[in-house]
Amino acid sequence: MNLRSTGRLMTAVLGVLIFACTGTRPVHYSSIELESKLNELIKHFEGDVGIYVRHLVTENEVAIRADELFPTASMVKVPIMLKLFDRLENANDDTLRYHSLLTWHPDTVNYPGDGGIMSSYETGNTIPLDKIVSLMITYSDNHASLWCQKLAGGGKAINLWLQENGFDSTRVNSRTPGRQDDWEIYGWGQTTPREMAELLVMISQDRAVNPEASREMYRVLTKIYWDDEALSAIPMTTQAASKQGAVSASRSEVVLVNAPHGDYVFCVITKNQQDTSWDDNNPGFVLLREVSELLWDYFEG
Repeated sequence: MNLRSTGRLMTAVLGVLIFACTGTRPVHYSSIELESKLNELIKHFEGDVGIYVRHLVTENEVAIRADELFPTASMVKVPIMLKLFDRLENANDDTLRYHSLLTWHPDTVNYPGDGGIMSSYETGNTIPLDKIVSLMITYSDNHASLWCQKLAGGGKAINLWLQENGFDSTRVNSRTPGRQDDWEIYGWGQTTPREMAELLVMISQDRAVNPEASREMYRVLTKIYWDDEALSAIPMTTQAASKQGAVSASRSEVVLVNAPHGDYVFCVITKNQQDTSWDDNNPGFVLLREVSELLWDYFEG
């Protein structure tokens, strides 16, 4: 047996040993190849697209306009939740806990129109904070989200937490002093595909606030009601944490997939879409599904 054959045999044996010992197979893929596939997918998109992908086993990544600013839309509810848990951890009194009962009054958030399930609550009804968090993340309820933003200390406090934890681009704009100009451009919040993905990685790796808080936040993020886009391309037997966002000219989703052969995270955000419709065939929604399907087939197919 020559040296080259011996090398191939040793590689094969190593792969078998890895599978036998860990229950997973070694993952090999080309970032260049994957980037080419993603660029092919978006080349005719009528609008701007940012994509960030990282396989958390190999640490290989693909970044397409991944450090450019985009609207968060409802993805801003992830940093709101993070700062709220930080407040719960570091509060100097016992006035607010994760299961505290709070009393609902519409003027608490002063949000006009139908913002979700909470808009149907009767004034004076009580609701536990953990349920408010669930409404914010699981159902993307805007009344619940604005209440959580207020309880977290407001946009200024959330932005300070983001800055202190190394997120230089992700910011809350709505109802935040000094950020009116940013609000007019990006709406409720702004981020980059890379930073939004890193927020989910931070939570999944027990590095957000503390391990206990990280695990609870991750559980909440795995119970998303709105599963018609990126989540629809992932088998129902595979756990995924995610948050979706949408405004008229922007569609977005960040997902961390606990895949059988290694976790991976991705974030897709669009802006300046020419098609601002809200049907299932909107190009932004279609793109979220197509990217998710491509990544699942690439890493797991």
